[in-house]
This record gives sequence, C-alpha cells and structure tokens, in this order.
Amino acid sequence: MKNIKKTIAIDMDGVIADVEAQFISWYLRDYGIQITRGDLHGHNEDNAFPEKGLIRKFARTPGFFLSVPVMEGAVEALKTLMEDFEVYIVSAAMEFPLSLSEKLTWLNTHFPFISWKNIIFCGNKNIINTDYMVDDHIKNLDNFKGKTIMFHAFHNVSYNHHTRANNWPEVISLIKQDRLS
Repeated sequence: MKNIKKTIAIDMDGVIADVEAQFISWYLRDYGIQITRGDLHGHNEDNAFPEKGLIRKFARTPGFFLSVPVMEGAVEALKTLMEDFEVYIVSAAMEFPLSLSEKLTWLNTHFPFISWKNIIFCGNKNIINTDYMVDDHIKNLDNFKGKTIMFHAFHNVSYNHHTRANNWPEVISLIKQDRLS
C-alpha cells in the first residue's frame, strides 16, 4: 500500500516571493526614496508608503510579479518539504488578473520542480483543505481548518494568534517539531 503524504499549502507573495523587497526596490526606482523593511513594520498594505494605494498600483503594473526576487531559503525549503509532503503553491491571484501568467512564469523559472498540478490560483483561500498552510495574511490563516504557520511580514507584526515563522529555516523546524509531537 502506498504511503500517503500529508499536504501543505504554501502562499506565494510574501512567503516564497519577496514582494516586500520588490515594493522597496520599485519605490526607490520610481520615487527616488530609499526605505527599509523596518520602515514598513506595523503598517498595512494600504498605508505602508506615503502614496496611498501604491502597493496596489505596483501589483497592477506589468512585470511586477515576473521580476519579484525569491525569498531567501525558499527553494531549498520547498525541496526539503517535498520529501515528506505533497506541496501545493496557493496564491489568491484573481484580484490582480495580470499576475496570473506572470506568477506561473515566475514559478516555472524559480521552482521548476513544482508540478503544474500543484499550483492553485484562486480568489479566496477558504476552499483550501490541506494539513498545513504557510501564509503571511491573517485573513487566510484565520479561516483555515488545518495547522497554520504565519510567515513574518510587515503587515502581520502586530498579530500573535498563529504560530509565527520569521524565515524558511523556522518553518522547517516548526513542521518537524509538530510531526514529532
């Protein structure tokens, strides 16, 4: 009998794709102002920058999702997780329809070992029914029925009702601890 792997849903933006770095880079490019990750801490996506709606503007700009840097440690971590889990990349991409083809191209470029069968672009993650979810948005984690890991982001620093991971080594450690308990 085949051993059935547990499942894990992994968000893209802010988890494997470093959109925070992209926002900072594009802000410097377009406005000539250098800000740091620390400058964003505690803000939400609507008020992170002095120009209201800037994050949505960037997210609607062609090339934004195609050129996002990979989150440090993400490639290695996903390869490690795939040894014991059925890994699904889950992104609420429908809000920015232009992002669909860019995100798929980005995944195929940086994570070619993830099958197209394991990529889910949706509008709302409430339908996701995996054993674990790694996400940076509270709205996705709060409604999830499995075990949650909140990936650290500037917009979630004030929340502590989900297990927090500040980076990919912490995610791996938390999942290993959970599997041993």
